[in-house]
Amino acid sequence: MAHSIFITSAEGHSGKSTVALGVLDALSHATARVGVFRAIARSTAERDYVLEMLLDHDGVDLEYEECVGVTYDDVRADPDAALSVIVERYKAVEARCDAVVIVGSDYTDVGSPAELAYNARIAANLGAPVLLVLGGRSAAAQTLPEQLGSSLARTPAEVGQIADLALAELAHGRAELFAVIANRTDPERSDETIAAVRRAVVAAGSSAEVPVWAIPEDRYLVAPSIRGIMRSVDGELLSGDADRLTREALAVVVAGMSMVNVLPRLLEGAVVVVPADRSEVLLATLLANASGTFPSISGIVLNGGFDLPEPVTRLLDGLGSNVPIITTDLGTYETAVRIMNTRGRLAADSQRRYDTALSLFEQNVDTGELLRAFGVARATVVTPLMFEYQLIERARGDRKRIVLPEGDDDRVLRAAATVLKRGIADLTILGEPFEVRARAIELGIDISAAAVISPFDAVHVHRFADEYARLRAHKGVTFEKASDTVTDVSYFGTLMVHLGLADGMVSGAAHTTAHTIRPAFEIIKTRPDVSVVSSVFLMALADRVLVYGDCAVIPDPTSPQLADIAISSAATAEQFGIDPRVAMLSYSTGESGSGADVEKVRDATALVRERAPELLVEGPIQYDAAADAAVAAAKMPGSQVAGRATVFIFPDLNTGNNTYKAVQRSAGAVAIGPVLQGLNKPINDLSRGALVEDIVNTIAITAIQAQGITA
Repeated sequence: MAHSIFITSAEGHSGKSTVALGVLDALSHATARVGVFRAIARSTAERDYVLEMLLDHDGVDLEYEECVGVTYDDVRADPDAALSVIVERYKAVEARCDAVVIVGSDYTDVGSPAELAYNARIAANLGAPVLLVLGGRSAAAQTLPEQLGSSLARTPAEVGQIADLALAELAHGRAELFAVIANRTDPERSDETIAAVRRAVVAAGSSAEVPVWAIPEDRYLVAPSIRGIMRSVDGELLSGDADRLTREALAVVVAGMSMVNVLPRLLEGAVVVVPADRSEVLLATLLANASGTFPSISGIVLNGGFDLPEPVTRLLDGLGSNVPIITTDLGTYETAVRIMNTRGRLAADSQRRYDTALSLFEQNVDTGELLRAFGVARATVVTPLMFEYQLIERARGDRKRIVLPEGDDDRVLRAAATVLKRGIADLTILGEPFEVRARAIELGIDISAAAVISPFDAVHVHRFADEYARLRAHKGVTFEKASDTVTDVSYFGTLMVHLGLADGMVSGAAHTTAHTIRPAFEIIKTRPDVSVVSSVFLMALADRVLVYGDCAVIPDPTSPQLADIAISSAATAEQFGIDPRVAMLSYSTGESGSGADVEKVRDATALVRERAPELLVEGPIQYDAAADAAVAAAKMPGSQVAGRATVFIFPDLNTGNNTYKAVQRSAGAVAIGPVLQGLNKPINDLSRGALVEDIVNTIAITAIQAQGITA
């Protein structure tokens, strides 16, 4: 039977979805099959955005329809019958999972004072302990923009009073209390809030050992998105970048004045409400935003339903502004009221919100204690998601500075925002600072913690040119030639690593492999104990992680090079927590075959045994004998590697590259890499088709490699 946890709150707008996402993420890193279940949804006609967000998480493999219990209408019609349906549908989900996150009702406009009692009754009947979420903002502040609602945070005593009432209701419903999280609390009074809630827990008769945590308020989670505002005002997107609809509106500016009086009142991240017949105010607001000398706004709402004059429309097209401009037929007052009442929604398509929610949960909730209290033992299998989490945890343990040369690539900026928000590494991004930071603002992401350096910065260029000319003097490189070379972002970033201004570099999203690693060959150079730079892919299969090398660098390695690749790959495996058992692959196993290709592998295996006698290595060996215990028993009985190999060394690049891609596509493996090995300091290459999560993983890997070098 699956472990389950029931997440509920005593009122609406408590930020329960943030907590549900954090719990789901923690569970997915500890166990292989995690499910989600929404006990009560608003309706069957409109899909539940919280459930959709949770189902979008990488660790969940369930369909929306099977994860919904009943609707509010069902509960009102017959509460007992609805409860029976909830239990039945939940049991179907439970049967397919090791752990299930159950999300209670939302206290929507169709809620009732008895809603918590019904949630308690559901939890008791599902046998699921309750994680109670308490809201740290007063009811009046729940839907106000940040600049109006921030002063209405509840005091610790008020949060304690809410806890008293809620815990009594849970006890009456015979629900078991698992933990309490006070969410959206005053960050200056977290300890006081926790103490007040703990007193309420003890007073209610629960154990003093029940975990209590507090998550502070974050304005980006409270603020509505421009897309949410567009829905609220029944608006349409007139112009601008649709991708920017996910950006948060941190303030509301009603531009009912003349242009000269509106401009000084613009606020960072504001949505500006402009009457559609005040085209001069609209144009002035867009120009102010483009100038860089005024705050950057999130969007504009044109109210009143008036059509813009043709010359103004033509001018808008000419400006090419990315700022979303929404039109609505509503008047100014109704538009402002609807905007003020728009809720901030946590959704998977808003990267900043998603990263912020996970970061807040990780920083303020002891996930180790949560998992121990939950009784979930770490699985013996290692899923791709678990492995990725282990990478992130390792990188966080000793943060390194990684340089990202491709600051003009949106994927790199999005990855950088995630890395910074989740504390994976410190970053330096190369590019013109104003352009890079402006683009990040347009994308609605936060890279403010990153250093942004121009590759044409005179001080750095002079220093780097001196060093490069010194290193390449034997090749006739003068200071003048070096000055031109080092402004190339790959050379600039590599020299940062060489001179200790960064611990590693990740590039290749927009550049070829050769462009990325050539400077490393010239500047970083290979370690004294290896003769070649090679690569591996970390292949995360459904239940384990394997190492494949070399799949990206050396086309046709000699026997000594193949031995180098094997020894380096085993060291890389060990660095990432994989016990190295090395298979030197060929088209024959043991002594069964002959020929130049087989002899190359046989000689390489002998060299590995001579140079690294502590390594478990077998070769030549066929892939099936290396990976499958049944085949190994027939072809190579008694081997410590056959059937159990974790490091697979391919005889040439053609075999390695095709095999990793075949396994990736056919077996659904996550291929992380290529991870370069053999350099004095870590430089890693990306595929030009890399996704944001690929870049995040590669940054974490590079940081871990840097830990090993500097330890």
